[in-house]
Amino acid sequence: MKIPVVNEQDEIIGYKDRLDRSPEDIIRITSIWITDENGDILMQQRKFNKKNNPGKWSAAVAGTVEESETYESNAYKEMEEEIGVSDVPLTISKKLYGETAGGKRFLQIYTAKFSKDKKLTAQENEVEQLKWFTKEELLRELKENPNDFVGSMHSKEVKELFLS
Repeated sequence: MKIPVVNEQDEIIGYKDRLDRSPEDIIRITSIWITDENGDILMQQRKFNKKNNPGKWSAAVAGTVEESETYESNAYKEMEEEIGVSDVPLTISKKLYGETAGGKRFLQIYTAKFSKDKKLTAQENEVEQLKWFTKEELLRELKENPNDFVGSMHSKEVKELFLS
């Protein structure tokens, strides 16, 4: 699978096979933060056999943008693949730049809202489990078990956007 490599202005400068990218390459990632009418937050636990962040909790949906995709088309594709939802509109939130052990990336965040009654289907080879958290529960878990979460969950921007 080829993915776009971008510059510091998030402009595509080329494409590489996902496995061939260097630590200096900047890639594009999407994530979707899903809440219900009470403000509870849907989270996903990544499969334990994943190369990056195995078994860690993250936003309900996340993915790497591929060659023929935009941030938005990738977000909708990942939402359908990872949680089985295709009929919910996304709202663009914020774009963040970050450097992690996994490399450099632009992260485009989207939000969505639906009821806990909505039927969800976790993608068997990607998602260990899906779970709804109150903001208070999530903040407590982040504080008590910080290593159970992907790095972006600890960023000031994510906490300000979703947990304040």
